[in-house]
Amino acid sequence: MPIKILMPALSPTMETGTLAKWLVKEGDEVSSGDIIAEIETDKATMEVESVDEGRVGKIVVAEGTEDVPVNDVIALLLEDGEDESALEGAGGDASDGSAQKASESEAPVKQPEASDSKATDAKAPAAPVSDDGGRVFASPLARRMAQQLGLDLAAIKGSGPKGRIVKADIEAAKDGKAAPATADKAASQDKAVPSAPAPAGVDVPGFEPPADVPYDEVKLSGMRKIIAKRMTQSKSHVPHFYLTIDVELEKLMAQRKALNTRLEGEGVKISVNDFIIRASALALKKVPQANAMFAGDKAYLFKRQDISVAVAVDGGLVTPVVRDAGSKGLAQISGEMKELATKARDGKLMPEDYQGGTFSISNLGMFGIREFGAVINPPQGAILAVGAGEKRAVVDGDAVAIKLVMTVTLAVDHRVLDGAFGAEFLKAFKGYIEDPMTMLL
Repeated sequence: MPIKILMPALSPTMETGTLAKWLVKEGDEVSSGDIIAEIETDKATMEVESVDEGRVGKIVVAEGTEDVPVNDVIALLLEDGEDESALEGAGGDASDGSAQKASESEAPVKQPEASDSKATDAKAPAAPVSDDGGRVFASPLARRMAQQLGLDLAAIKGSGPKGRIVKADIEAAKDGKAAPATADKAASQDKAVPSAPAPAGVDVPGFEPPADVPYDEVKLSGMRKIIAKRMTQSKSHVPHFYLTIDVELEKLMAQRKALNTRLEGEGVKISVNDFIIRASALALKKVPQANAMFAGDKAYLFKRQDISVAVAVDGGLVTPVVRDAGSKGLAQISGEMKELATKARDGKLMPEDYQGGTFSISNLGMFGIREFGAVINPPQGAILAVGAGEKRAVVDGDAVAIKLVMTVTLAVDHRVLDGAFGAEFLKAFKGYIEDPMTMLL
């Protein structure tokens, strides 16, 4: 019996992946542990190893194929002594993935709880029910297109496997070969199988760009889709509030210059961001209530400071994690951050590089942004938004002085963290930044 190679789940948020490249071809012998393919996830491009050994009998999913669902068959391995005749009926037809999608779309739709309705992502509407009570089989894309165009799926004849309605059928119906659904019909369908509400701005059915404005249509990457999903969930579910404070940087900049002069020739150059990571970790040690995560009827207060740092990459951003930053010096933080940022921009982050942070930092100061409020990265309880350091006129005693000042804003999940603890964290953070020698204590 041929061995099925499935699309692996390479990250907790991965639902589909792009089969970027096959590193084997049909007829090749592979052993357990051999790298056989490269898969693009929502975070990075990762190599996939073969778990079994055998001969590649059939490549089911061609390289370059996008949105391949997790656990779909992507290839078949022939075991020792098997020939190509064993592939017949082994579930390796190219239509297998479509069949699996069809079975998923035909399954009963689980309705969201009322408390979850705002965080439910926009998905294709549930499969409609035909006049005779039978379910109309259609792909998720076809259902979404039909809803956008106001077409009655029950009136469209499918050309896909087992009469399933596919994209081509909707495009044909758009030209007038199928009748638009009436308001009463649509209402009865919605009542029979209600669909999840669509968050504003995310795959809104019926949206069309202005007809008189030129535009380019850009397909969203897997990373951008996940960002849209998670940020919509965060702003819908998490009660944010914001605390802002100004921090003076003169002593930090002087200390940074002295350290980099001393480390010159050792390949280490400490950045302002490295000081911010260190100061945040130490402030979380001092105020552990800020290193928290909401979990329904309980909260988790973490004893280790794993700092997620937002890094901009093509198509979005990722948040690699500096583990146990509170126990690491500036040079070690600097080295790890440079390595993680390089891997992020090269698309080579592994799941262990970006999973499990307890607190996030988003620094837009290098872009000249003076102040902003970041969106919390769930399930974390807070994120620190860091603005640019700039010279400002400030009151120093009874005089006005020009000082280098940076504005930071802490976004907090009010379900797990109150304003007083947020203020204590910022006070501690300000103390470390304004007197960096205290980071050594």
